[in-house]
Amino acid sequence: MSQEGIIDFSALERELQGAVESEQRYKRENAAKLRAVGQRVSYDQFRDLVLTCHLKPLGKKDKEDAPRKQPWNPVAPSNNATSTTEI
Repeated sequence: MSQEGIIDFSALERELQGAVESEQRYKRENAAKLRAVGQRVSYDQFRDLVLTCHLKPLGKKDKEDAPRKQPWNPVAPSNNATSTTEI
């Protein structure tokens, strides 16, 4: 509340949104910790699992139409380039 007794609803909404995000992060990290302990991983793996718990796996649609920027075998010629090597 301000000095005149008026509530600043935008500040209240920002504070609520921050609290909700903080709670979601806590639950997500705690679930990752419990999964990691159940898997009996090393500390480095435990730390990596907790630090990356906010990431989501790619779905089939995410990978389907995406252009390939890095070929799996950089030595092999690509489909659209012609290779002219002389021995």
